[in-house]
Amino acid sequence: MKLITNKPSLVECLAVANKAVSSRSSIQVLSGVLVDAGEDRVVVCSTDMEISIKAPLAGRVEQPGALVLPARILTDIARSLPSGDVVIEQRPGETQVEIRAGESVFVLHSLAAADFPQFPIFPEGGFSVEKAAFIETVDRVTPSASRDETRPVLTGVQIHFAKNSVKMVATDSYRLSVKETPVESSVSEKFQAIIPARTLTELSRVAAAVSDDHIKIVPTDNQVLFELGGVSIISRLIDGQFPNYKQLIPDTFDYEVAVDREELLEAIRRIGLLAQKNAPLRLHFSNHNLTVSAESQDVGRAREAMPVHYEGEDLEIGFNPEFLEAGVAAVKESPVYLRLISPLRPGLLKGAGDDFLYLVMPIRLNE
Repeated sequence: MKLITNKPSLVECLAVANKAVSSRSSIQVLSGVLVDAGEDRVVVCSTDMEISIKAPLAGRVEQPGALVLPARILTDIARSLPSGDVVIEQRPGETQVEIRAGESVFVLHSLAAADFPQFPIFPEGGFSVEKAAFIETVDRVTPSASRDETRPVLTGVQIHFAKNSVKMVATDSYRLSVKETPVESSVSEKFQAIIPARTLTELSRVAAAVSDDHIKIVPTDNQVLFELGGVSIISRLIDGQFPNYKQLIPDTFDYEVAVDREELLEAIRRIGLLAQKNAPLRLHFSNHNLTVSAESQDVGRAREAMPVHYEGEDLEIGFNPEFLEAGVAAVKESPVYLRLISPLRPGLLKGAGDDFLYLVMPIRLNE
């Protein structure tokens, strides 16, 4: 195999492919990337057996071939190379690969392409969705997915595709995000799946770097393919019963308070500095006033007041500061509406005209 590319293209391609390189597997080939130089195109592939990525590499193929190179060291080499052409060559009968740029020459041991897992073949068809609206929904909902692998279904995002809309739901059992977005799509019938949040996060990163306006989606019974900008992302689907989120959202709330988004967000960030060692962030509502406070033993305390339109009995409720900040930040308009029932019932955050809901569980306060 012999191909000629350039440093920026190689670095950019590896940055995408490395998202699916396994860092924990004992299988050596999974810590590498497959460089497949065909007659008409070059692709770099990676997989950790849960998510797989195929990224195009701009270059000229002088001798077709395929081989697997260690991803980490190849990336470090690519970043360190001088500018100009980069030649990647494996001579017939050899296992070593030369990487040349300018006066720099690196020789790496390679693995056989036959040892690299084969990617699944997807059927023709699928559908496309408008990138901007889809990715905005991904970015606002996926942070609420769980990172606890002992409950796999909660590490995913439930996505419901309809002809003119997409709805995403994620929860880690402490908070819940729901967003329904009008979106231009070519889906012919309703489709629902639980897709790993990690897959959607990587899709968002790729989408930010390409100019395509639409994302092609090809689902099967247990996998899904996303294509945009020449990049293919393949992911398993999560099998299981997603929680009925509608049952988690109270039908009515006793209080609704409108708060300036930026003012509340800045107060949470400032006062949250003193909410250490699992200390809650306290919201105290009194007559036309909201006080945000926190206290950590052996560290100190802080508080900040702001005017709000609140009438009724004093109410104090505590939240995880990280979760509360994430919820307020995900509401993209001002004011933020806080809907509350009692100090022991979940609170709901939403915007005025936005189809985004953020439900967050309170922390029991000690007097």
